[in-house]
Amino acid sequence: MGTLRAVQGGAARPVDRFEFAYVTADGMEVRQELSEAWAAPLETGRPVRRFRPYKGQKHLPGDWWSATDGRLVGFESWLERDHLMLLDFDSAVVGIASQPFWLFWVTAEGKARSHAPDYFARRRDGSGVVVDCRPVGRRKPRDVVAFEATRQACEMVGWEYRLVGSPDELLVRNVRWISGSRHPRHYDDQVAGQLREVFAEGAPLRAGAERVGDPIAVLPRLFHLLWSHELVVDLAAPLHMSSVVSLPEVA
Repeated sequence: MGTLRAVQGGAARPVDRFEFAYVTADGMEVRQELSEAWAAPLETGRPVRRFRPYKGQKHLPGDWWSATDGRLVGFESWLERDHLMLLDFDSAVVGIASQPFWLFWVTAEGKARSHAPDYFARRRDGSGVVVDCRPVGRRKPRDVVAFEATRQACEMVGWEYRLVGSPDELLVRNVRWISGSRHPRHYDDQVAGQLREVFAEGAPLRAGAERVGDPIAVLPRLFHLLWSHELVVDLAAPLHMSSVVSLPEVA
Protein backbone atom coordinates (compact mmCIF):
# COMPACT_ATOMS: atom_id res chain seq x y z
CA MET A 1 0.00 0.00 0.00
CA GLY A 2 1.33 3.44 -0.87
CA THR A 3 2.28 5.97 1.77
CA LEU A 4 -0.41 8.47 2.77
CA ARG A 5 0.21 11.90 4.21
CA ALA A 6 -1.71 13.63 6.99
CA VAL A 7 -1.45 17.27 8.02
CA GLN A 8 -0.11 17.92 11.52
CA GLY A 9 1.06 21.27 12.87
CA GLY A 10 0.82 22.84 9.42
CA ALA A 11 3.22 20.33 7.83
CA ALA A 12 2.55 17.15 5.90
CA ARG A 13 3.69 14.00 7.69
CA PRO A 14 3.69 10.46 6.28
CA VAL A 15 1.11 7.95 7.43
CA ASP A 16 1.93 4.31 6.96
CA ARG A 17 0.22 0.92 7.33
CA PHE A 18 -3.41 1.90 6.97
CA GLU A 19 -5.75 -0.88 8.05
CA PHE A 20 -9.51 -1.06 8.11
CA ALA A 21 -11.87 -2.87 10.49
CA TYR A 22 -15.65 -3.26 10.68
CA VAL A 23 -18.32 -5.45 12.29
CA THR A 24 -20.70 -7.43 10.09
CA ALA A 25 -24.46 -7.63 10.60
CA ASP A 26 -24.04 -10.93 12.48
CA GLY A 27 -21.40 -9.50 14.82
CA MET A 28 -18.23 -10.78 13.19
CA GLU A 29 -15.20 -8.48 13.43
CA VAL A 30 -13.26 -8.14 10.17
CA ARG A 31 -9.87 -6.45 9.81
CA GLN A 32 -8.44 -5.92 6.33
CA GLU A 33 -6.08 -3.90 4.22
CA LEU A 34 -7.61 -0.60 3.15
CA SER A 35 -7.57 -1.77 -0.47
CA GLU A 36 -10.35 -4.25 0.41
CA ALA A 37 -12.64 -1.65 1.96
CA TRP A 38 -14.68 -0.87 -1.17
CA ALA A 39 -16.46 -4.24 -1.10
CA ALA A 40 -17.19 -4.21 2.64
CA PRO A 41 -20.98 -4.23 3.38
CA LEU A 42 -20.71 -1.33 5.82
CA GLU A 43 -24.29 -0.15 5.36
CA THR A 44 -25.60 -3.37 6.93
CA GLY A 45 -22.95 -3.69 9.64
CA ARG A 46 -23.00 -2.94 13.33
CA PRO A 47 -21.31 0.06 14.99
CA VAL A 48 -17.65 -0.59 15.77
CA ARG A 49 -18.00 1.23 19.08
CA ARG A 50 -20.88 1.87 21.43
CA PHE A 51 -22.20 5.15 22.73
CA ARG A 52 -21.47 5.39 26.45
CA PRO A 53 -23.58 8.03 28.24
CA TYR A 54 -21.94 9.56 31.29
CA LYS A 55 -22.83 11.97 34.07
CA GLY A 56 -22.59 15.61 33.00
CA GLN A 57 -22.59 14.75 29.31
CA LYS A 58 -23.10 17.86 27.18
CA HIS A 59 -24.36 16.03 24.10
CA LEU A 60 -27.53 13.97 23.86
CA PRO A 61 -27.09 10.56 22.18
CA GLY A 62 -30.02 8.67 20.77
CA ASP A 63 -31.42 6.70 17.85
CA TRP A 64 -32.99 7.90 14.62
CA TRP A 65 -35.46 5.65 12.82
CA SER A 66 -34.11 5.55 9.29
CA ALA A 67 -36.72 5.36 6.55
CA THR A 68 -33.88 4.42 4.19
CA ASP A 69 -33.00 1.27 6.14
CA GLY A 70 -36.14 0.61 8.17
CA ARG A 71 -34.06 0.45 11.38
CA LEU A 72 -32.62 2.58 14.16
CA VAL A 73 -29.33 4.36 13.50
CA GLY A 74 -27.44 5.93 16.40
CA PHE A 75 -26.21 9.47 16.91
CA GLU A 76 -24.11 11.06 19.66
CA SER A 77 -25.27 14.66 19.40
CA TRP A 78 -27.99 16.78 17.83
CA LEU A 79 -25.47 17.86 15.20
CA GLU A 80 -25.01 14.22 14.22
CA ARG A 81 -28.77 13.69 14.34
CA ASP A 82 -29.36 16.54 11.90
CA HIS A 83 -26.81 15.23 9.42
CA LEU A 84 -28.17 11.70 9.84
CA MET A 85 -31.65 13.02 9.06
CA LEU A 86 -30.36 14.74 5.91
CA LEU A 87 -28.68 11.52 4.77
CA ASP A 88 -31.95 9.69 5.37
CA PHE A 89 -33.75 12.34 3.29
CA ASP A 90 -31.27 12.06 0.40
CA SER A 91 -32.94 10.06 -2.37
CA ALA A 92 -29.54 8.90 -3.68
CA VAL A 93 -28.76 7.12 -0.38
CA VAL A 94 -29.85 3.49 0.04
CA GLY A 95 -28.06 2.56 3.27
CA ILE A 96 -26.68 4.32 6.36
CA ALA A 97 -24.43 3.06 9.16
CA SER A 98 -23.29 4.82 12.34
CA GLN A 99 -19.70 4.35 13.60
CA PRO A 100 -19.17 2.16 10.53
CA PHE A 101 -15.48 1.26 10.71
CA TRP A 102 -12.10 1.85 12.30
CA LEU A 103 -9.09 3.18 10.48
CA PHE A 104 -5.71 2.23 11.96
CA TRP A 105 -2.40 3.74 10.97
CA VAL A 106 1.09 4.50 12.27
CA THR A 107 2.43 8.05 12.23
CA ALA A 108 5.90 9.11 11.10
CA GLU A 109 6.87 9.14 14.79
CA GLY A 110 5.83 5.51 15.13
CA LYS A 111 2.66 6.21 17.10
CA ALA A 112 -0.40 4.09 16.51
CA ARG A 113 -3.55 6.09 15.67
CA SER A 114 -7.13 5.12 14.99
CA HIS A 115 -10.35 6.87 14.05
CA ALA A 116 -13.97 5.81 13.67
CA PRO A 117 -15.97 8.20 11.42
CA ASP A 118 -19.51 9.10 12.39
CA TYR A 119 -21.37 7.75 9.33
CA PHE A 120 -21.10 5.77 6.16
CA ALA A 121 -23.77 6.12 3.46
CA ARG A 122 -24.13 3.87 0.43
CA ARG A 123 -25.49 5.54 -2.67
CA ARG A 124 -27.77 3.95 -5.22
CA ASP A 125 -24.93 3.78 -7.75
CA GLY A 126 -22.78 1.76 -5.32
CA SER A 127 -20.48 4.60 -4.30
CA GLY A 128 -19.92 5.56 -0.68
CA VAL A 129 -19.87 8.69 1.49
CA VAL A 130 -18.01 8.90 4.80
CA VAL A 131 -19.09 11.66 7.19
CA ASP A 132 -17.48 13.20 10.28
CA CYS A 133 -19.51 15.78 12.22
CA ARG A 134 -17.62 18.38 14.22
CA PRO A 135 -18.29 22.12 14.70
CA VAL A 136 -15.47 24.25 13.32
CA GLY A 137 -14.69 25.70 16.76
CA ARG A 138 -14.27 22.24 18.30
CA ARG A 139 -11.76 20.76 15.86
CA LYS A 140 -8.64 20.21 17.96
CA PRO A 141 -5.27 19.69 16.23
CA ARG A 142 -5.19 15.99 17.06
CA ASP A 143 -8.69 15.58 15.61
CA VAL A 144 -7.77 17.52 12.47
CA VAL A 145 -4.94 15.03 11.87
CA ALA A 146 -7.42 12.15 12.09
CA PHE A 147 -9.91 13.87 9.82
CA GLU A 148 -7.24 14.59 7.21
CA ALA A 149 -5.95 11.02 7.35
CA THR A 150 -9.51 9.75 6.93
CA ARG A 151 -10.07 12.05 3.98
CA GLN A 152 -6.99 10.74 2.22
CA ALA A 153 -7.86 7.14 3.03
CA CYS A 154 -11.34 7.66 1.54
CA GLU A 155 -9.73 9.20 -1.52
CA MET A 156 -7.67 6.05 -1.99
CA VAL A 157 -10.74 3.82 -1.69
CA GLY A 158 -12.83 6.02 -3.99
CA TRP A 159 -15.31 7.24 -1.36
CA GLU A 160 -16.43 10.83 -0.86
CA TYR A 161 -15.37 12.28 2.51
CA ARG A 162 -17.29 15.04 4.28
CA LEU A 163 -16.14 16.88 7.40
CA VAL A 164 -19.26 18.83 8.31
CA GLY A 165 -20.25 21.44 10.86
CA SER A 166 -23.66 22.97 11.47
CA PRO A 167 -26.01 22.44 8.51
CA ASP A 168 -28.31 25.12 7.14
CA GLU A 169 -30.78 25.83 9.95
CA LEU A 170 -33.76 26.53 7.70
CA LEU A 171 -33.23 23.34 5.70
CA VAL A 172 -32.97 21.32 8.90
CA ARG A 173 -36.20 22.82 10.27
CA ASN A 174 -38.09 22.10 7.07
CA VAL A 175 -36.84 18.54 6.70
CA ARG A 176 -37.41 17.84 10.39
CA TRP A 177 -41.04 18.91 9.98
CA ILE A 178 -41.79 16.57 7.09
CA SER A 179 -39.69 13.80 8.65
CA GLY A 180 -42.51 13.24 11.12
CA SER A 181 -44.40 11.52 8.27
CA ARG A 182 -41.47 9.50 6.88
CA HIS A 183 -42.75 6.12 8.08
CA PRO A 184 -44.48 3.98 5.38
CA ARG A 185 -47.65 3.87 7.49
CA HIS A 186 -48.35 7.39 6.21
CA TYR A 187 -48.54 6.23 2.61
CA ASP A 188 -51.94 5.61 1.05
CA ASP A 189 -51.96 4.67 -2.62
CA GLN A 190 -55.36 6.17 -3.41
CA VAL A 191 -54.66 9.46 -1.61
CA ALA A 192 -51.19 9.61 -3.15
CA GLY A 193 -52.71 9.39 -6.63
CA GLN A 194 -55.14 12.21 -5.84
CA LEU A 195 -52.37 14.39 -4.45
CA ARG A 196 -50.24 13.89 -7.55
CA GLU A 197 -53.16 15.05 -9.70
CA VAL A 198 -53.89 18.08 -7.51
CA PHE A 199 -50.27 19.24 -7.45
CA ALA A 200 -49.44 18.33 -11.05
CA GLU A 201 -49.33 22.01 -12.06
CA GLY A 202 -48.31 23.32 -8.64
CA ALA A 203 -50.63 24.50 -5.87
CA PRO A 204 -50.48 25.91 -2.32
CA LEU A 205 -49.86 23.17 0.23
CA ARG A 206 -52.99 23.46 2.37
CA ALA A 207 -55.35 24.41 -0.45
CA GLY A 208 -54.24 21.37 -2.42
CA ALA A 209 -54.66 19.09 0.59
CA GLU A 210 -58.20 20.42 1.15
CA ARG A 211 -59.12 19.50 -2.42
CA VAL A 212 -58.38 15.88 -1.56
CA GLY A 213 -60.06 15.71 1.85
CA ASP A 214 -59.83 16.65 5.52
CA PRO A 215 -56.38 18.25 5.97
CA ILE A 216 -55.93 16.48 9.32
CA ALA A 217 -56.01 13.17 7.46
CA VAL A 218 -54.43 14.30 4.20
CA LEU A 219 -51.46 16.37 5.37
CA PRO A 220 -49.47 13.42 6.79
CA ARG A 221 -49.93 11.66 3.41
CA LEU A 222 -48.74 14.81 1.66
CA PHE A 223 -45.70 15.20 3.91
CA HIS A 224 -44.80 11.56 3.29
CA LEU A 225 -44.76 12.22 -0.46
CA LEU A 226 -42.54 15.26 0.15
CA TRP A 227 -40.19 13.11 2.24
CA SER A 228 -40.00 10.49 -0.49
CA HIS A 229 -39.52 13.16 -3.20
CA GLU A 230 -42.67 12.12 -5.06
CA LEU A 231 -43.76 15.72 -4.57
CA VAL A 232 -41.42 18.67 -4.07
CA VAL A 233 -41.44 22.05 -2.35
CA ASP A 234 -38.82 24.78 -1.96
CA LEU A 235 -36.97 23.79 1.22
CA ALA A 236 -34.68 26.82 0.98
CA ALA A 237 -37.63 28.99 2.07
CA PRO A 238 -39.73 28.67 5.25
CA LEU A 239 -42.22 25.83 4.85
CA HIS A 240 -45.80 26.99 5.48
CA MET A 241 -49.34 26.26 4.38
CA SER A 242 -49.05 28.53 1.35
CA SER A 243 -45.82 26.96 0.07
CA VAL A 244 -46.23 25.79 -3.51
CA VAL A 245 -46.05 22.02 -3.92
CA SER A 246 -45.55 20.39 -7.31
CA LEU A 247 -44.40 17.27 -9.07
CA PRO A 248 -40.62 16.88 -9.45
CA GLU A 249 -39.14 17.96 -12.73
CA VAL A 250 -38.44 15.10 -15.13
CA ALA A 251 -34.70 14.84 -15.77
